[in-house]
Amino acid sequence: MNFIRTKAFLLGTILMVSLTACDSSTAIDVTSPNGKNTFTLLPEKGIGFSMSYDGQEVLLPSTLELISNDINFDGKLAVLKVENTTIENKWKSNFAELSTIPDHYNELKVQLKKGDAKITIICRAYDEGLAFSYEIPKQDHITEVALAENIHYNFKEDYQVWSTPKRGPGVLTAQGEYKKIPISQLQKGVERPLVVEISDRLIIALAEAKLVDYARLSFEKGTSATYSILSSLDGRMSDQKQDTITGAIISKREEAGAKVHKKLPFQSPWRVVMMAKNEGELLTNNYIIQNLNDPSEITDESWIKPGKVLRETTLTTEGAYAAIDFVAAHNMQYIMFDAGWYGDEMKNSSDAMTVTLDPKRSKGPLDMEAVTAYGREKGIGLILYINRRALEKQIDDVLPLLKKWGVAGIKYGFVRVGDQDATAWLHEAVKKAAEYEMIIDVHDEYRPTGFSRTYPNFLTQEGIRGDEETVPNAHTLVSMFTRTLAGASDNTVCYYNSRVDEMGSHASQLAKTVCIFSPLQFLYWYDKPAASPDKKDGLWGDTRHIGNEPELEFFDNVPTTWDETIVLEAKIGEIGVIARRKGSDWFIGGINGVKPRNIVLDFSFLAKGQPFKARFYTDDALVETRTKVKIEDFDITRETIKYLAVKANNGFAIHITTNK
Repeated sequence: MNFIRTKAFLLGTILMVSLTACDSSTAIDVTSPNGKNTFTLLPEKGIGFSMSYDGQEVLLPSTLELISNDINFDGKLAVLKVENTTIENKWKSNFAELSTIPDHYNELKVQLKKGDAKITIICRAYDEGLAFSYEIPKQDHITEVALAENIHYNFKEDYQVWSTPKRGPGVLTAQGEYKKIPISQLQKGVERPLVVEISDRLIIALAEAKLVDYARLSFEKGTSATYSILSSLDGRMSDQKQDTITGAIISKREEAGAKVHKKLPFQSPWRVVMMAKNEGELLTNNYIIQNLNDPSEITDESWIKPGKVLRETTLTTEGAYAAIDFVAAHNMQYIMFDAGWYGDEMKNSSDAMTVTLDPKRSKGPLDMEAVTAYGREKGIGLILYINRRALEKQIDDVLPLLKKWGVAGIKYGFVRVGDQDATAWLHEAVKKAAEYEMIIDVHDEYRPTGFSRTYPNFLTQEGIRGDEETVPNAHTLVSMFTRTLAGASDNTVCYYNSRVDEMGSHASQLAKTVCIFSPLQFLYWYDKPAASPDKKDGLWGDTRHIGNEPELEFFDNVPTTWDETIVLEAKIGEIGVIARRKGSDWFIGGINGVKPRNIVLDFSFLAKGQPFKARFYTDDALVETRTKVKIEDFDITRETIKYLAVKANNGFAIHITTNK
């Protein structure tokens, strides 16, 4: 059961804060419930602030800068009112890494007057980190405002950060390759979350939450201090051109002027600083992003079904029937038709109201309604890919048609991201899909900021350098503790494709279904069932038939949403071992980087006084199958310690069940 408890501070404390706050030279603090994370508002620094963790300085005095021709944010600052609130809450989710999510924070709300402008700063201090936003209330004779925002985060040292590539025409940043560099080498357009290694006892991530109708923020090297990170908003892109292969934006954005246009009053998205003692704790606590979003707007969520998906690569009725038979037999829930079912996705003339096959991808035939009808018989849903070109011109007509066809969901492709118009359109499109009971997967450069709490039909998104990019284990281990801090990540796991040997191993592919959270988990991305017809056009890469190797039972059994998550071992780019529970079963995924290592598996997270059966899936070159995965069973309890030697670029997966 959900509950909320609000506590008022003692009257004497309220009076003291209110009286002293009227002095603009007085710092105003709020601290997290556990007493570790502190946000300090510094009115004498303009709209200044600093942050600390367990007594350690995280941010030197830093500044929020708002720029507008409509409101004058210059001038002397006065503190008008200070409010303090404590919220202790928890909420339930069927679509997350936890089934019960704690939401406990102390909130500081400070009403300011800066020159002629009125502004309210809101800060929430969680045990998981700190978040702040600003409200612009109604002003005298002003009903709407255009503005730009800069935040100057100032640091004491040239800390190491995990950075995506410099943003520029033709460059994928959200799907780009991470590099570890010092703050002083940051370049323009770095994605969020941005992980900063402060010390061996403190790691933080600069992030964003509740971005719904606003311009996206990104980071670069700042100039306000010796070691500074600047966040700014994306400018408008009037004529968007994309690379027709990668989807990367070729056009340039407007750099100068206002980035956001809003009617008053409004509240900005949350600017978040996640804080933890290590990267494992940072990932465990990533629910802070969803906590900063509104509760679900969908009253009846029973139609929203997470699950495992098989991409049907032939775009034929025969292939679809074979795919449906396969997923029904292997505890999967969906098939998906990718690009090509309604023509060339990159042509504005292609019509998503018709089934008009792109001859480069399929010669057909494809009977869409026959496929959905067969899927209903088997309890399997159909997801359709639609490029944003068709969606932007047809979404209001496409949604009722797809509902009539019996389609379960849509994968939005090559969506526009960055400026306010693109952001608003995308989230409005998710809302519209909910009206027709459609689940959503957004692909390419979009990264989440927690909107899936408000509209849980928005099950997953890409914004990750996934298996389509032939990503080595070491880089997957970067994404696990950087990108996935923001939320679910559609990594498109492949299994039989030859790129697996370049990336890592088959056991580490099994592990990805546990290590990289996604309520929609795409499996066998380049592969097709044995009964599927041959298709040799090469557009889907090295397409192979799915075999009957015994370890595929792990894919059959693994769920896609969880009741409990524990990070057992973590080092960005080097090692990741994650345990997740669904009901009474536990699943463990382990991925190793470029060095062989000995893993110590401590099962003390298991229930007391109960025996368990653990089935291990490990890489072994002596196994006489094409995937070389060994399966072993062990009886274990919470007292058991297991030692596992894992070679470089290998991995392992474990399924633990009660042993009754």
